Amino acid sequence: MDNSVAMADFGAWGYALAAIGYLLLALLLMTSWRGRLQGGLLLALCLLSAAWAGLQSYNLLMQAPLSILVIGLELLRNGVALLFLYKVLALDQNRSTSSLIFLRKLGYVFAVVWGCLISLHILTWYYGLSLVELIGYDPRLAGHLVLAVFGLVLIEQLFRNTHPQQRWAIKYLCFGLGGLFAYDFFLYSNAVLFKGLDPGLWDARGYIHILVVPLIAVSAARNPQWSLDVFVSRRVVFHSAAVLGAGVYLLLMALGGYAIRYLGGTWGGVAQVIFLFGAVLVLIALMFSGQVRARVRVFLSKHFFNYKYDYRDEWLHFIGALATEAPGPGLRERVLQAIAGIVDSPGGLLWIADDQRKCFDLGMEWNASGPASIPYDSSLVKFLIQKEWLVDLDEYDEVPEVYQGLSLPEWLDEVDRAWLVIPLFQNKQLTGIILLLQSRALQQINWEDRDLLKTAASQAASYLALSQASAELANARQFEAFNRLSAYVVHDLKNVIGQLSLVVANAKKFSHNQEFVEDAMATVDNSVNKMQRMLTQLRQGRELEQSSTAIKLLPLVKEVVQQRSATKPVPVLNQSEEQLNVVAEQDRLAAVIEHVVQNAQDATPDDGKVELRLTSDNQSAVIEIEDSGCGMDDTFIRERLFRPFDTTKGNAGMGIGAYECREFIRGLGGDVRVTSKPGSGTLFQLYIPKVQE
Repeated sequence: MDNSVAMADFGAWGYALAAIGYLLLALLLMTSWRGRLQGGLLLALCLLSAAWAGLQSYNLLMQAPLSILVIGLELLRNGVALLFLYKVLALDQNRSTSSLIFLRKLGYVFAVVWGCLISLHILTWYYGLSLVELIGYDPRLAGHLVLAVFGLVLIEQLFRNTHPQQRWAIKYLCFGLGGLFAYDFFLYSNAVLFKGLDPGLWDARGYIHILVVPLIAVSAARNPQWSLDVFVSRRVVFHSAAVLGAGVYLLLMALGGYAIRYLGGTWGGVAQVIFLFGAVLVLIALMFSGQVRARVRVFLSKHFFNYKYDYRDEWLHFIGALATEAPGPGLRERVLQAIAGIVDSPGGLLWIADDQRKCFDLGMEWNASGPASIPYDSSLVKFLIQKEWLVDLDEYDEVPEVYQGLSLPEWLDEVDRAWLVIPLFQNKQLTGIILLLQSRALQQINWEDRDLLKTAASQAASYLALSQASAELANARQFEAFNRLSAYVVHDLKNVIGQLSLVVANAKKFSHNQEFVEDAMATVDNSVNKMQRMLTQLRQGRELEQSSTAIKLLPLVKEVVQQRSATKPVPVLNQSEEQLNVVAEQDRLAAVIEHVVQNAQDATPDDGKVELRLTSDNQSAVIEIEDSGCGMDDTFIRERLFRPFDTTKGNAGMGIGAYECREFIRGLGGDVRVTSKPGSGTLFQLYIPKVQE
């Protein structure tokens, strides 16, 4: 009696745990159900199973007889399970007509048997009949046995009629529900044979159902067509599996240690310590092994998820790896390692296209070595350009006809464990080639691997193109800076030549005039200083640094007026403030002001006026150059005045004077303002931050 009570308690705990498992699964499915019939039936199956297992656990704990409510819940649960399988089979629209007829007839037979069985249970319960006493046999047991047979037939039909490539989505459902129906078949066939249910087999059913719950959950996650979106984080599953595996391993090692201690005699205690220490070392080595981790990750992705990759995590990790630093030489290594990390490859090679040399140059080596270049006309390059395929070298060895037209280069045989050749395409152009070494997990790639690698390769190609464009832009900026400096120098040289030409032209007429000679020598000396400054700029390849010494504006402006006085209309300084100081490079500022004055003279007839004024506001010194020339309209000022190399003077001008003026003044922290109207002259205002002397 005590034995039977203990067995009943043991069975009650099994049913209780099954009820909890089914209830948790039902709650998970309830939050992710999208209204499809198959998903609703699966949810109903879990709820009915939870109620059935919970009630059966209560009956066993209370030592109550098998109630009609438990039997009714079992019949409902089995009926919903069979209907669920029937509807899952109906999802396949490509099933043959004969198969559909067979399923329809099977459904009719199932409905009749299920109805008769319910009727028998109701009649015997309502009238209190004992069928065994009346007819010597209980047909209800045979009815339950027939339902189990129906379940096995539907499972067989589902598995056999599912395409082999899609069986991974339903195999755990077949294992789980098929196992339940097989156990019921054994239970009720034993009951029919011995004319009664075996208590031990009945009490074990709860634990059988516990094992089935995870299998149903995995199948639900793998079949979105049931309108279920069950999501479990791969990271959580991976770490949970690692912890579970470590726990099981330590438990087994503890049992082994105990056995060694028990059987080891005198040296048993020492041997146990040594054994456990070695076991812990092995566990640590396994947990930190990249190969083991890769194989576990592949196993979990293959058997427990509807997709092999968590694409959100993969993409965030990949982009994060590429964007950790600015584009530069290190980007090639990051690209190679990021793509290799997708398939757990331990190394690889990267070649970058060189259009000038018509080959792909070796750009990065990581735990591998290969040829320095791959010519454009090689068979491998032509195949990659034509097909845009990823080349699996293992597949090439096994099924070479898949890669018809591809002849692998000899150097590939020298690369140890060469595995995948991945093309990098940017704007339909092959810009790079990656060769990866065999994965640590020794996995075979499928369509998911290929699609993810191709997508990642496309993104990597854009990053490499951006890096190359950045390098070319940096070189272009250096040339641009040198060309701009050269333009400024040529523009200043043109003005110097103009001054010297004027001296030469007047030398014959005024050579006997001592004042002219002195003025001419001063002009030549000033021109020499300017040309020496320009030569220094060209040699250094950059503009000279501005002096931090404050300079007086009034003497500088007077000097400019004096230098431009030889050209009509003669400029006049009419208004000036004496105590105005700015920080600038003196010769450059003088050249800028002179450019503006010269432009004003060129735009003004000889009988016009060019007037300079030196004023200030609260923060800036203001140099005003006003003329009575032809003027400009707003469109010209906005679109052409400050555009470099745009001139209205024909061959006589270069079109950079106004541009240089504005860039230089803005570089000092100031600004240039222009007011003009056609036929009414122009006013230039140069605002420069003023400082105290």
